[in-house]
Amino acid sequence: MAAGRLRGAALPTPFPFPPIRSRAAGEPVTPANTSSPARSTRQRTAVASLLAEIDDFRSAQELHDLLKHRGDSVGLTTVYRTLQSLADAGEIDVLRTDDGEAVYRRCSSGHHHHLVCRSCGRTVEVEGPAVERWAEGVAADHGFVDVAHTLEIFGTCAGCAAQAEAASTQASSEA
Repeated sequence: MAAGRLRGAALPTPFPFPPIRSRAAGEPVTPANTSSPARSTRQRTAVASLLAEIDDFRSAQELHDLLKHRGDSVGLTTVYRTLQSLADAGEIDVLRTDDGEAVYRRCSSGHHHHLVCRSCGRTVEVEGPAVERWAEGVAADHGFVDVAHTLEIFGTCAGCAAQAEAASTQASSEA
């Protein structure tokens, strides 16, 4: 992921929170099966199609470059507008990199959270029933109802931890 390391600040979701979409798990994101109000165009279809093909987080600029490389004539402004529309509809996940850049990825159909590796950016979608209960309880304790939340947990994945350990061991043996 060339966009930089991911950090915990997700893009704010507009209020009220959008409804959960009806796209089946694993079904590609397309303008036809999103709850996005944007009209379907060739350019928007190209962006949605590309998102269906990639599994990792990418910046709008990276997505624009990939579209150009594929021969799709889509302006960067259209890419940004399409991504914002899909994010507003809950169709894609949005995280922020260490340098503040928004990165995007198609998400699964249900509510989920993310484990994110600080080193390589690898993400894993996880369910968190205990988090759901905690969020509802905290909200209720403070008189809030109809709550929604996002959660990203940052750490180091097993692969990066093993590489760091191997590098540390090698450096120690060379000293």
